Amino acid sequence: MNETLGPRYKWVALSNTTLGVLIATINSSILLIALPDIFRGLHVDPLAPGNSSYLLWLIMGYLVVTAVLVVSFGRLGDMFGRVRMYNLGFLVFTISSVLLSVTWLTGDAGALYLIVMRIVQGVGGALLMANSSAIITDAFPPDQRGLALGLNMVAGIAGSFIGLVIGGLLAPVEWHLVFLVSVPVSLFGTVWAYLKLRDTGVRHDAGMDWWGNATFGIGLVAILVGITYGIQPYGRHVMGWTNPMVLAALVGGTVVLVGFCIIETRVAHPMFNLELFRIRAFSAGNLASLLSGLGRGGLMFILIIWLQGIWLPEHGYSFEQTPLWAGIFMLPMTVGFLVAGPTSGWLSDRFGARSFATGGMLIAAASFGWLLLLPVQFGYPEFAGALLVGGLGMGLFAAPNRTGIMNSLPPTRRGVGSGMSTTFQNSAMVLSIGIFFSLMITGLSGGLPHAMVAGLSAHGVPAPQAHQLAALPPVAVLFASLLGYNPIGTLLGPGVLHHLSTADASYLTGRAFFPSLISAPFHDGLVVAFGFAIAACLIAAWASWLRGGKYIYPEDPVPVESPPAPSVDSTVGTGAGAATAGGVAAVAQDRGAGRGSG
Repeated sequence: MNETLGPRYKWVALSNTTLGVLIATINSSILLIALPDIFRGLHVDPLAPGNSSYLLWLIMGYLVVTAVLVVSFGRLGDMFGRVRMYNLGFLVFTISSVLLSVTWLTGDAGALYLIVMRIVQGVGGALLMANSSAIITDAFPPDQRGLALGLNMVAGIAGSFIGLVIGGLLAPVEWHLVFLVSVPVSLFGTVWAYLKLRDTGVRHDAGMDWWGNATFGIGLVAILVGITYGIQPYGRHVMGWTNPMVLAALVGGTVVLVGFCIIETRVAHPMFNLELFRIRAFSAGNLASLLSGLGRGGLMFILIIWLQGIWLPEHGYSFEQTPLWAGIFMLPMTVGFLVAGPTSGWLSDRFGARSFATGGMLIAAASFGWLLLLPVQFGYPEFAGALLVGGLGMGLFAAPNRTGIMNSLPPTRRGVGSGMSTTFQNSAMVLSIGIFFSLMITGLSGGLPHAMVAGLSAHGVPAPQAHQLAALPPVAVLFASLLGYNPIGTLLGPGVLHHLSTADASYLTGRAFFPSLISAPFHDGLVVAFGFAIAACLIAAWASWLRGGKYIYPEDPVPVESPPAPSVDSTVGTGAGAATAGGVAAVAQDRGAGRGSG
């Protein structure tokens, strides 16, 4: 921490970086609720054959880019200044937000334009995410980092839920506002950052690892793209996991990433510093972060579909209203984040991260168990209680875990270490979406076709049309629910509805038929999905406990002539493991925050 900037600088750094992370994460989810209005404005039917890729890439493109680029941008921050890279991120984010808000194209061209601009926006978001935690760690002393990183982390996670509400409020008014709302905030943040933020960290001037960057980017993009197309139907299969292109992307991406790991052990200045994983607090914290992300990442989609496709229509809300109200009814989870995050971050400064992070994951697992036990037609107080407990658990985990990771890093590696941690977090989101959608589609494919044929035939739909509709891939039903469309009215079309009696047509397109049709098959998918989430959170709790006691990497390591080889299992005092970097042995001692047991 640079004292010459005065005692107020750290709060300026925290405020600006929290604003940057908040706007970046709001934009990761703001489209989920706004997509129906965006597609209507573009005059594109997202459920038409071939158009589902537009839907997926508008959602996933931003996430894929941020997952792939954060490590490289963190490395650039270590080399050229974290504030410089962060400021560039705000500028890129502002320009892309302006370009998105002035979209004038329609049809396929308009959809492709939005996807490209969202990818550019993701570049800005990656620059912000990669360097914000490192800037905070540089600005705050060790005994205050937990509170600071806790506030920053909570803003980031809460932003993904706040984005749902903002998108639901603005999109019905004018869909361009979904992008325009970011412009004044990001413009203010850009000017503020350029005027007030200063690089106080230690720079590590090393050459760029071009081969590492190339193999990492190609491998991770291939895997994430494979997952994106794996949840789409292929031929007569309900999903695309047997698609040769998907298999080639997944296998090829894995092979390239194995090559990346080999490269990183042989270059002088690796992009993905594998030596950092010899620091137990760093490796255990990132493993816990990856598993918690897998557990909660796809949960948002499942809860939205649950609310929009079943619960809200049966409680009097039209399908057009359900996107906004789904975001509102999920607010208890955000409240849990906001309450637990800063509090646990502050307490972890004194007592260490292990107990809070481990307990948070156990509470999150219990909340998933609570959701699992609820009937599909639940009472809202019980549902809200489960969401609140889940938010408390995740908030209890997130801030201490991030603080433990950042405290364990050498000062010269905070940028790349922060980027590595964010990569695990963002990759887990994309992986989780693929896993949860696959589990839900598997659950639906078992009972939905028979239930649909029986229900449609009972209300006058001719057998050929009923069987044709039942043969549609379950992902079409999930996407229709996610978009807040009336699935039966959309899928049947006016041609079939015109030949039905008024009473049958009204019932089939009303608020009761589709929820009753999908409830039982949907519950089968819920059981599997929540079971996976519970298992992921329990393993994350175990990984979090493995981090050991409280550990802070010394700010002024003492060089020795023959540093001992670091060991994952070694501990010094109450430290979580010995850490080395650049031939320097760390003196593992707690500073400023006492010697907690974690």
